Amino acid sequence: MAYVNDNYLKLKAGYLFPEIGRRVSAFASANPTAKVIRMGIGDVTEPLPGACIAAMHKAVDEMANRATFKGYGPEQGYDFLREAIAKNDYQAKGANVTADEIFVSDGSKCDCANVLDILGAKNVVAVTDPVYPVYVDTNVMAGHTGDADAKGEYKGLVYLRADAANGFVPKLPQDKVDVIYLCSPNNPTGATMTRDQLAMWVRYAQEQQALILFDAAYEAFITDPAVPHSIYEIPGAREVAIEFRSFSKTAGFTGTRCAFTVVPKDLMGKTESGETVDLYRLWNRRHTTKFNGVSYIIQRGAEAVYSAEGQTQVKALITHYLTNATLIRDALTKAGLKVFGGVNAPYAWVETPNKTPSWDFFDTLLNETHVVCTPGAGFGSAGEGYVRFSAFNSRANVDEAMQRVTAKL
Repeated sequence: MAYVNDNYLKLKAGYLFPEIGRRVSAFASANPTAKVIRMGIGDVTEPLPGACIAAMHKAVDEMANRATFKGYGPEQGYDFLREAIAKNDYQAKGANVTADEIFVSDGSKCDCANVLDILGAKNVVAVTDPVYPVYVDTNVMAGHTGDADAKGEYKGLVYLRADAANGFVPKLPQDKVDVIYLCSPNNPTGATMTRDQLAMWVRYAQEQQALILFDAAYEAFITDPAVPHSIYEIPGAREVAIEFRSFSKTAGFTGTRCAFTVVPKDLMGKTESGETVDLYRLWNRRHTTKFNGVSYIIQRGAEAVYSAEGQTQVKALITHYLTNATLIRDALTKAGLKVFGGVNAPYAWVETPNKTPSWDFFDTLLNETHVVCTPGAGFGSAGEGYVRFSAFNSRANVDEAMQRVTAKL
């Protein structure tokens, strides 16, 4: 009989979103005529931009011709896409990132987990609370934590509380940490970091020789010029940060899968013996060993995001979802709830009425209004007493859902 990875046995309950799916499925089975409006999982609903569809159709036709057929591509991504990313997402914003520092992948969620392959088990890891569950669960799976306590917090992790008092942007750790997960615009709270706030974290990482894992999957939703789109807009960040990006929410690629990770060549780590090693070399080896690359067809679709037509269409998509977020925020605020986020982000973070436990409020909304949200407790102990509403939906569904929920309140 094969031995198992005992670390998986430390995980608490099921992963948040499958548990939501289980409860919704059970409700739908028991109430087959109920129209359920899902505002929980952050999956997009609108069609892909026309420019991306046209580019993928063209790429499919290329695959039908021996002269233009593509087999295995470069694991790191085709140059045409990496160069478009570097030029438009970084260099145009004054961030010094080169095409060969960009690694195309099938999802930023995947890479937030995969990066642990190149990081040692002795690191002291800090996460915000509330937190995107993947950051915590994958460290548990990798053996970087102890067991969970009664609050669901794992021994060995440093939890940085983010709450209304600090605008859901946590203070710096009091003790030294080696790895820090930051997410801006934040999932789940919708909070964003200003340039000064992000610079504070970069300075801390420089002083402590720490590594920042910066999740910027929602950067396309930033409209405030005071909020950086990339951590590399901050001087010194190349020496302390890895950045994760995604086409999933930017251009609706949740079902077609394309993302990228930036690992600067300036970024260093150390071995247990104290030897300095560049993380770029380690990530390149990991990526090319364990990943065969995103398909040529999908990468051509992603490249089209940067065309003039693609940019116009993506902007329209983002505006659609941000308008949904405004409608959610305004409706729930008018109904008397405290609402955070929903401005530079597609999520509204909502305090439950009368401090109702978040799973109880989730069940109430599901059973009485047939609207699905996400319980804040699933994002950590500091998320208790909140729920998250996603703006990824049609306008008609958002309007109807808000009518149902506010009528209940």
